[in-house]
Amino acid sequence: MLSVVCRPLNGLRVSGALTKATVTMADALAKIPVVEIDPEGTFKYILLRVNVKDGDVHKDIVRGTKSAEYHNHIFEKVNPAMEALGMECKCLGGGKIEHNTQEKKLRVFGESTVYGKADHSVSVEKLKSAFSDYEITWSDDKK
Repeated sequence: MLSVVCRPLNGLRVSGALTKATVTMADALAKIPVVEIDPEGTFKYILLRVNVKDGDVHKDIVRGTKSAEYHNHIFEKVNPAMEALGMECKCLGGGKIEHNTQEKKLRVFGESTVYGKADHSVSVEKLKSAFSDYEITWSDDKK
């Protein structure tokens, strides 16, 4: 005969486990690079908000590449990678980045037909965190 012994759950232990899980997910979010862009050329970019699934903790990130014919191609690559980390992401808008490595300049401009114009001022602040020795400008010009 099988016997089962039941004990009341210790509220602190459950709370501690939840806190640890939340901290671990926040740590995972913190490890996601703020900027990943191509090293040279003019290319499409998107500004994304990444957050812990079912959580309030989030961060905005910039992703851009010449290989994307359309802005949604970037999102279609980033979204599954974020989901695999237990995150969810939303595209806040897009545009283009002109990256000149030799002159250490970045120019942010334009908009996405699908996602609309990203807040380029936010994108520039993110870029400055990764390219602190660059001259970084933005405009609402489409070209």
